[in-house]
Amino acid sequence: MSTFLQLLFSSLETGSVYALAALGIIIIFRTSKMTNFAQGSIGMVNAFVATFFLMKANAPVWLAAIVGMISAFVLGVLVDIIIMRQAKKITALAKQIITFGLIMLLTGLAPMIFGTSPLTYPRFIHSGTFQIAEASITHNALLNIIMGLTIMLILFYFLQNTKWGLAVRVTASNEQTARLMGVPTKTVTMGAWAVAAALGTLSALMLAPAITVNVSMMDNVQISALIACILGGFQTFYGPVIGAYIIGFSKNMLNYYISSTWGDAILYTLILVFIVFRPNGIIGKKVIKKV
Repeated sequence: MSTFLQLLFSSLETGSVYALAALGIIIIFRTSKMTNFAQGSIGMVNAFVATFFLMKANAPVWLAAIVGMISAFVLGVLVDIIIMRQAKKITALAKQIITFGLIMLLTGLAPMIFGTSPLTYPRFIHSGTFQIAEASITHNALLNIIMGLTIMLILFYFLQNTKWGLAVRVTASNEQTARLMGVPTKTVTMGAWAVAAALGTLSALMLAPAITVNVSMMDNVQISALIACILGGFQTFYGPVIGAYIIGFSKNMLNYYISSTWGDAILYTLILVFIVFRPNGIIGKKVIKKV
């Protein structure tokens, strides 16, 4: 039982990292009708910014995280205004190819600006553990879980109960109709890119203490977040979050109880089989276009 609880705590922390990245992807998809393949790279670059600030200014970890998220907001706004807004008239597929270009741009610039050596980003809480039914969870892991869940709940509340949340949902439903109704769709889309960048950065900073801040740190998170969107369904904001926690839980359980070598492969095969029978995902519904 203690082993299962230990895996459950680890899965909740891993799932929170995936869920924040997936939520960023789905926010951009719902408002811009395109998949952002550069979500992980944007988070990686701003994790470098936060770590570099931490090292040079000798600042607290939480202040460095705030600086990283502010830089993410700015980068998200710049990407939308300078790149995506200028490509407004091209197809969604072409926009997705542009995000692949962003990956190459950001992974090339990061080592040029911050150096090629991996950097170390410390935990938000350096030490301490809780004991729950003979299973232990670090204070930092518990903080990551609570922080991830809290941010997602705040965003969901914002989307469902505020004027700007309504603007996002209307834009997600039909951008042209939203524009005719007076919704500032350009501002909504710009905000989506900014928020998505900040979510990706927080995801990277939660992951960084377990590995290092390096160019490839978010590759696995990017893949898992995209799969979470497919598994949960692209038609809702909360479906990918559910998919992210399912993937985090399933990965740990399969790697421990089945095979650490084949666990991920088994999981992806099961997800592929599921998608064959339910192509719109767990929450997603079939969209019927009326003529």
